[in-house]
Amino acid sequence: MEPHQQKAGIALIRNVGITAHIDAGKTTLTERILYYSGKTHKIGEVHEGTAEMDWMEQEKERGITITSAATTCYWRERKINIIDTPGHVDFTVEVERSLRVLDGAVGVFCAVAGVQPQSETVWRQAAHYGIPRLAVINKMDRVGADFDRAVESLVVKLGANPVPVTIPVGAEDVFTGVVDLVTMEHVTFSDDDLGLMVTRKPLDGELAGYAAPYRERLVEAAAEYDDALMHKYLDGEGLTADEIRAGLRVGTLAGKIQPVLAVSALKNKGVQPVLDAVLEYLPSPLDRGAVKGINPKTEREEERKPDPKAPVTAYVFKTASDTFFGKLTFFRTYSGTLKVKDSLLNSHTGRGVRVGRLLEMHANRKTDIAELGPGEIGAAVGLKGCRTGDTLCDRDHPIALGTIEFPEPVMRVAIEPGSTADEKKLADALDSLAEDDPTFTVAEDPETGQRIISGMGELHLEIIVDRLQREFGVRCRVGEPQIAYRESVSGPGEEEFILDRQLAGKAQYGKVRVAVEPASSGEGFSFTGRVEGLPKPYHEAIEEGCRQGMQVGVLAGYPMVDVRCRLVDAGFNEELSSSEVFQATAFRAFHLACGKAGPIVLEPVMSLEVTCPEEFLGNVLKDLATRRGHITETRVLAGLQVVDARVPLSAMFGYSTAVRSLTQGRADYHMQFERYTPVPEDSPARWW
Repeated sequence: MEPHQQKAGIALIRNVGITAHIDAGKTTLTERILYYSGKTHKIGEVHEGTAEMDWMEQEKERGITITSAATTCYWRERKINIIDTPGHVDFTVEVERSLRVLDGAVGVFCAVAGVQPQSETVWRQAAHYGIPRLAVINKMDRVGADFDRAVESLVVKLGANPVPVTIPVGAEDVFTGVVDLVTMEHVTFSDDDLGLMVTRKPLDGELAGYAAPYRERLVEAAAEYDDALMHKYLDGEGLTADEIRAGLRVGTLAGKIQPVLAVSALKNKGVQPVLDAVLEYLPSPLDRGAVKGINPKTEREEERKPDPKAPVTAYVFKTASDTFFGKLTFFRTYSGTLKVKDSLLNSHTGRGVRVGRLLEMHANRKTDIAELGPGEIGAAVGLKGCRTGDTLCDRDHPIALGTIEFPEPVMRVAIEPGSTADEKKLADALDSLAEDDPTFTVAEDPETGQRIISGMGELHLEIIVDRLQREFGVRCRVGEPQIAYRESVSGPGEEEFILDRQLAGKAQYGKVRVAVEPASSGEGFSFTGRVEGLPKPYHEAIEEGCRQGMQVGVLAGYPMVDVRCRLVDAGFNEELSSSEVFQATAFRAFHLACGKAGPIVLEPVMSLEVTCPEEFLGNVLKDLATRRGHITETRVLAGLQVVDARVPLSAMFGYSTAVRSLTQGRADYHMQFERYTPVPEDSPARWW
């Protein structure tokens, strides 16, 4: 294949993620995309448990997406790799690692609620990775749907610059189609064949008048990011449809604007224009350009271009256990052509891996393929020791593309096997689940000897336990949920510790003096300072000792967060000192300094949004007051009252049952972790 043909092929690829708040209609939209593109021959429905992308039993039963699912379809002879991501905050890890390897995103928003908490989170995650986005205003058929209000919420809550390219004709039960503002056509979708037949007609007088102000805004946005189009626009010349698309594409790829489309996925209206917009406005791997990383041998920055003949570079964004294939490794190729039986280097571990089989994924269905070129997303069998964030590369051209930072678990429970015979099975199953999910951890309580599993919330841990029983056949017992508290310091502190003693008949000596102070929320741990004349291995041992000190707090034994540590002084003896001695000395000095720095215990505080009818507002507010809730805002949305609050997680156990009881089952709520804050003196959570 000629180079220009290879580039043309890469230019026809789109790697897209579907993201949103829970119940905004991501999976419903994805099911229509698969049907209209010919990937599937019937439409699966989430509420019926027949959605192709929600293949797990837990997803079918609950009607929610739990794990991100990858698939591939074709539209207008172009390849679209799609990842349908979860909307529930407990599974935000799936969104984070998917966005790490995608080129574009389609944010789905409810036409009634507009921007909701989790849709705001995933939008900002996409912005963090510099991913161009489209916005889909879904559920235009619902009572209370308001396109303009939903678009305005994108501006107010996200700081976005939305530019409608389709607008709804009607709303609620009279939503009949959309106006294509680029071509100024009325687009309708047949009811007889589930919206498969699309009809386009020129706008009549009334619709043309309705569309005129939207069209003017569209043309202005298209001209703003292209000098030639701007001159033409200022000269009063009209822009052609192709010129408008070209201008919008420039603005979208630059992250300056976000095209918006009106849709009712459930009623099969407006989906095909979304597919057109994905091709027209979202980037190909060529548009995204070279990926940058660090050569582990030279420690210099290098880049890899999306060239099929370049050295292979692929990024592992997910691993999953499969009952038939064993361990599946999901990855995105950035350069080179990856083939079956290739031998690669895992630059993170320094070990070689061999590709046993290559697979193209459609949810949980797999198709064998021979190779994957630049910009492709697939899975492999046989890649031992690979984890999320690893880079697979050519042995002679190593590169590391960096890791992904994941949030820490905020809830934990004790777990034990149902019988002695289940002990080994439980340990192996937990290790497998923890390897696949970076936000799920397994540890042993040093005081009780219990096995503790930690996750992002009640639902997360509930799903883990359910999978243990169904997938791994492990019987287990689970304790009551507990809060993952943390410790930190509230002020400066400095202390010295001298280790000078006999141990196992051998004299040992080390002296370390460190100072600590609080860091900003989310900053983590930092270590600075050097002592002239102290050997480098001892410096490294002191830093490691202080890092180990962060694992056990001085008040209640919880892990510590957000502490800055500075080495003030150190002394050694050439004969009696060693790295092990300095590590132990630093550990003790660090804890002594933290004891003088006003140690505090932190608790996770959640951002809560409750939606309820007005007559139940008083009940909801009173209940939140008893839970130490701080109300930040109340507002009216589509005839309902919306309460925004911050509430300690320790006060939110059983809230799902309580809020439904208070509102006769008519309330809905969403909760996600916001930050850690000190536990108040009068809190019932205090025991230390």
